[in-house]
Amino acid sequence: MALLAYLKSLFILQLLMGFVFVVSGLIINFIQLCTCILWPINRQLYRVINCRLSYSLWSQLVMLLEWWSGTECTLYTDQATVDKLGKEHVIVILNHNYEIDFLCGWTMCERYGILGSSKVLAKHELLKVPLIGWTWYFLEIVFCKRKWEEDRNTVFNGLKRLQDYPEFMWFLLYCEGTRFTEKKHQISMQVAESKGLPKLKYHLLPRTKGFTTTLQCLKGTVSAVYDVTLNFKDNQVPTLLGIVNGKKYKADMSVRRFSVKDIPDDEEQCANWLHKLYQEKDALQELYSKEGKFPGPTIIPPRRPWTLLNFLFWATLLLSPLINFACGVAVSGSPLLIIGFIIFLIVASIAIRRLIGVTEVKKTGSSYGDPGPKKQN
Repeated sequence: MALLAYLKSLFILQLLMGFVFVVSGLIINFIQLCTCILWPINRQLYRVINCRLSYSLWSQLVMLLEWWSGTECTLYTDQATVDKLGKEHVIVILNHNYEIDFLCGWTMCERYGILGSSKVLAKHELLKVPLIGWTWYFLEIVFCKRKWEEDRNTVFNGLKRLQDYPEFMWFLLYCEGTRFTEKKHQISMQVAESKGLPKLKYHLLPRTKGFTTTLQCLKGTVSAVYDVTLNFKDNQVPTLLGIVNGKKYKADMSVRRFSVKDIPDDEEQCANWLHKLYQEKDALQELYSKEGKFPGPTIIPPRRPWTLLNFLFWATLLLSPLINFACGVAVSGSPLLIIGFIIFLIVASIAIRRLIGVTEVKKTGSSYGDPGPKKQN
């Protein structure tokens, strides 16, 4: 086990895995670009193909969580909810406290067969991120600038396009709008106090506009809302860099299903319903902090082999020519080739590190409610 942990920590192996992810992602993005000719001819076929292509990319990240780090994900939910997982269109509300919360969400999508068709209301800045933003663009992800006056038409049109989506989808919403930090929490609770809303201990005040708009546009398509509350055993603070280094975490996820029929249609009442939901999420986190578990029965969905097989396919396809080329450079003895190859490795390692940096709490998140970044008149 110590040898395995040592091998996982080797930078050269991590770099090779990053190479596979980046190059396979570029190939996938090119194929996605080629599929655009199908959009005006057969939109549903375009969507099915892009679901498979996006799965091939995202499953490599899920493979890191499930097989490389061996992170365990336990669900706390009832059997009636389990029986519906992966068999209906839903909106998923997830707390935004951890660097790898999206990965934990994705691994549940994968285990219930809907990773390729999972959706998210994403911030517009991510559209510019290579691989991630590009793949999401072809997958019809809805991007927003978090300025309602500018986002209104984009969000409405993007959501309405999804009403006839051919495959079951989970539409992920981070209603808090940004990752939890102590500074943002203090500001958020000042806003809550000014609005006469109950204060939250473990969450930021939810922004209701995104939820009410999504529910309004997808009503008749989605049949339920899944409230997912995530935490980790032993007060672990997981990071994507830790996953890359092979560190194992133990994730617990409380999943509650609410039928869309039981959620008010009126926008103000729907917003109040969401505030009440976050008060319940806060109570769940308080219970977890005291007892180390969520209430209710547990289930550990088995990991599937497809993520590992998909990565092995891309690794076999891409690493063989890379290794042959590296051997050729070493044998040639040409200083120019060797220096060029070293520069390539350095650039590749920086690029991969920057991709990882997209998930880091200290480097991401909005300045919503914080007057600090605003320009002074």
